[in-house]
Amino acid sequence: MKKKLIIGMVTSALVLSACGNTSDDSSSEAAVENQSQNQPATNEDSVNAESTGNASKNAGSTSEQTDTEESESSAAEADTEAKNEASSENEENLKEDYLKKLNQATKELEEKKNQMDDDSTYAMKNMEGERFDVLDGLLNEIYGVLEKQLPADEMEELRKEQREWIEYRDKTAKKASLKYEGGTMEQLEYVAVENDLTEKRCYELVKTYME
Repeated sequence: MKKKLIIGMVTSALVLSACGNTSDDSSSEAAVENQSQNQPATNEDSVNAESTGNASKNAGSTSEQTDTEESESSAAEADTEAKNEASSENEENLKEDYLKKLNQATKELEEKKNQMDDDSTYAMKNMEGERFDVLDGLLNEIYGVLEKQLPADEMEELRKEQREWIEYRDKTAKKASLKYEGGTMEQLEYVAVENDLTEKRCYELVKTYME
């Protein structure tokens, strides 16, 4: 009787122990499942998230680069347009500047001639010589500007015209001086007529050809 009681007690203990282990295992599985649900994102998830973020950043960078390129392109176009306007304005100012320069030079020469105290042929020759230096210098300067401004074909036509004009100037001056042939006034008249024609030619070149 005692043996049966002991065996029963041992059996009950084993059953209780087995139930306890089962309960512990269930609790452990539940804990593991909860831990799995609460576990932070894996490295793979982090990489995916980082890749998405980088893609967004790259898209933003591309958009900013496009905006920058468009801004630079607009700025370059505006700069080109401003330069063209400035070039056109400079050309207009250049023409005006040379007209003013001619006006000033001829005015000063005329005033100096009128204020001469010595009216001898020698003094007048010196005066016309000074006038020649100024006007011939301006003529060459204007001609040099036109060489830079005019297209090649137009400049070639102007060279031909200028050569013809020089011949005309010299012949006209020579003809005018012949009325004083052999006298002291012959050379003076020649240079004076040359100067008058050169002054007229300077104005003609600026008004007709200079842009």
